[in-house]
Amino acid sequence: MMAMARPVQRAQVENLYVEAMLLADEAHAAFAAQRDLGRANGDALAQIGLACESLKTTTRLMHVIAWLLHRRAMFVGDPGAGPNDSAARIGEPVAADWAVCAGFDLSVRRIVSASERLFERIAAIEAGWEAPPPQPPVQALLAQLEARL
Repeated sequence: MMAMARPVQRAQVENLYVEAMLLADEAHAAFAAQRDLGRANGDALAQIGLACESLKTTTRLMHVIAWLLHRRAMFVGDPGAGPNDSAARIGEPVAADWAVCAGFDLSVRRIVSASERLFERIAAIEAGWEAPPPQPPVQALLAQLEARL
């Protein structure tokens, strides 16, 4: 089972890396376009909100990309990339302020939402990979019996 897990994990990381890079590129373009529209409208508060949410989204995506790059390094045996490094943990999410995001174009809101979902997926993958393997049913029953006796 463990021998099969490593290639599957590598494939997951590679696919998620491509997805994260494409989303980061989309985010850059969408926030830049929205920023230009905000300047034309002259709404300073909206521009500040956009800048803050752009930073949060970029930070969220960069955390995901850093985590994926660290996992890649671990897979190839890079001695500088270990399971106990700070980069090996995705950490806490940077939540979007959806009250602010409500004023953005649909394309920008979609990207913010997609970045939050991607972060959540990475956190779930990390939790699943770090969880101890489940005991076989017989072993679990024996452990329960032993605990009762």
